[in-house]
Formats: sequence, structure tokens, C-alpha cells
Amino acid sequence: MLKYPSSIIDLINSFEMLPGVGKKTAERYAFYVLDYMRVEDVEEFANNLKVVKNSIKQCVLCGNLSETDICPICQDETRDKSVVLVVENARDVLSIEKLNEYNGVYHVLGGSISFSKGITANNLNIDSLINKVKNKEVKEIILATNATLEGETTARYIKELLSSYEDIKISRIAYGLPVGGDLLYADQMTLLKALEGRQEYK
Repeated sequence: MLKYPSSIIDLINSFEMLPGVGKKTAERYAFYVLDYMRVEDVEEFANNLKVVKNSIKQCVLCGNLSETDICPICQDETRDKSVVLVVENARDVLSIEKLNEYNGVYHVLGGSISFSKGITANNLNIDSLINKVKNKEVKEIILATNATLEGETTARYIKELLSSYEDIKISRIAYGLPVGGDLLYADQMTLLKALEGRQEYK
């Protein structure tokens, strides 16, 4: 049976590694590269992949994506370091930042508790958040995990961990978001109202 050359098969297999990309789409991508992309475009594309993989790291303070050990937000002296907004991933940080209304800092968990996927609290960036509270660096924690079962489970878990620290205000963003919705896909006005309408988390 006639097969594609091995190099094309390897490229198709590489595209199939991407989420949501099936065999047919991977083939289309591979042949687009072959038929339409210039050599210099391919080289730039490949180099961008290498640079992102090698240069992007997690901020040692908040877990946000950064090209330096400490991200620009944590380095910003004008930000209120006593208010920490807890999100599931770095893309959520960008969603909030686009509002230009929040002046605290962030804490990126790196996901949410999901027993069905085998993700427990030990897999998340929670210990460093607790340490910030222990060191009395924080006055308010705003829990902004997604309005999903996993997001609510994660928020509830963190709330329980912090329940003994009576001098810390713990709030949860209000949700004009639909249950099951992600911050990433919410419009800016909905996010703004959710942030403004946050309530003490009980």
C-alpha cells in the first residue's frame, strides 16, 4: 500500500499531538507547510517553538508565565501586594489584566482539582499561597477559579486551608458567568462585574 514519505508522516504525527487536531486536520496542516510555507517561514516557526519552550518559565512568586524569574506584575511596585487574585492558569491573568481595573497581584494555581483526571491539590501551586498568608504578606484573597465543579472544589479546598487565618479576608468573584464557564471566554464587562461584585466566601 502506498504511503506518504516518512518525513511527512512524522510531521502529521507531530500536528496530531495538538489538542483538538485529528488525522485529517493534521494532514491538512502538514501539506500546507509543504505546499505554501517558505523555508524561512518554516524556520521562523520552528525557532519560535524552541524559544517559547526554552525561555518561558513560571514566576517564582506567583506562578504566572514569564521570561524572567519574577514576572513584570510582581516586579511592579505600584501593585498592591496585599491583595491576591487566585486563578487557575496564566491565560486567566491576561483576561483580568485587559480590564485595567485590578491593581493587586495574582497567584496561578496551574489547574484545578479534578479527581476524574487524577489532579489533586498536591499537583497545584497551593503551598506557596499558604506561605504568603503565613508570612502576613496578604490581607485579601480573591478566589477566581472557574465556575465549574472542579473550580468550585478548588476554591472550597483553599477556603478550608485558610479558615484558621482570621485576619485574612477571603472573597469569591461574583458570577454573571454561566455555571460551567471559563474566565478565558467571558467578555470584559462580565468579568468586570464579577470582580466588582465579589463577596466574602463562606
